[in-house]
Amino acid sequence: MEYILHLLIFISIYILLSQSLSLTSGYAGLISLAHVGFYGIGAYTAAILSVNYSVPFLVTLPLAMLLSGLIAIIVSTISLRTVDDYFIIITLGIQVVIFSVMNNWQGLTRGPLGIPGIPSIKILGVSFDSKISFLLLSMFFVGIVWFLLNNITRSPFGRILIALSEDEIFTKSLGKDVYKAKIISFTISAMFASIAGVLYAHYISYIDPTSFTIHESIFILSIVIIGGMRNLWKVALAAAFLVLLPEVLRFVGMPNDVAANMRQIIYGVILVLVIFRSSDRIHKGKTAIEKTSKKSTVN
Repeated sequence: MEYILHLLIFISIYILLSQSLSLTSGYAGLISLAHVGFYGIGAYTAAILSVNYSVPFLVTLPLAMLLSGLIAIIVSTISLRTVDDYFIIITLGIQVVIFSVMNNWQGLTRGPLGIPGIPSIKILGVSFDSKISFLLLSMFFVGIVWFLLNNITRSPFGRILIALSEDEIFTKSLGKDVYKAKIISFTISAMFASIAGVLYAHYISYIDPTSFTIHESIFILSIVIIGGMRNLWKVALAAAFLVLLPEVLRFVGMPNDVAANMRQIIYGVILVLVIFRSSDRIHKGKTAIEKTSKKSTVN
């Protein structure tokens, strides 16, 4: 039972990460590899404040979100002056920089030694030190973030994000501030990622830089791609699937090294199939649009 609760908690954390990335990469069309960096900022903020200064959770959480938001604004203001592949490369560089700070600023983060002894979450005297209570708390935050993202994506601002991801020049021609919309979406996404980081730090009670590498960024991006770039429910299902997949392989009876290799192979196959399917759907959509426009011209 404890094992199942542990998996459910991790699924909740990855749902938070993947759904928050979906706002940037799915709706705004900005493929970011720096998402885990903000996840790590949230985790380290919670760890440093709670361990060194005994700051309570209700204070560390908004501070972590604020810090991630401020860094995201600075980063996006610079990086969003580029487009497409250049933006991806810049976010990759940002991820490397954030990881390097975590790994080398030993006076603050203890570097590779990590930060142990992170206390459990306490809210108004209620301690969330059991797995069932922490799962309920995690699910609460998943519900809040889903509610906010669902309303954001259905709002006029969300329609602007979808429009600019489809045709940025046309969106600009309508008088929409595309640059500002990108910065806002990137910042909101980073702030929500920091929530997952705070929960992760308090749950594991120990963090080090190895949990916030570029491989983790690629994994979360894979969840978004497999689940559907603009579908919060399917992204949640994809997060559950990819978290549970290696655990299921353990029961097949394969050695750990084979299971790890098989996991990578399955990830790759699924990604290829999803990309082919998405490309085919996009091609059919464009063909239908072209046919419609031709008929309109003829008439």
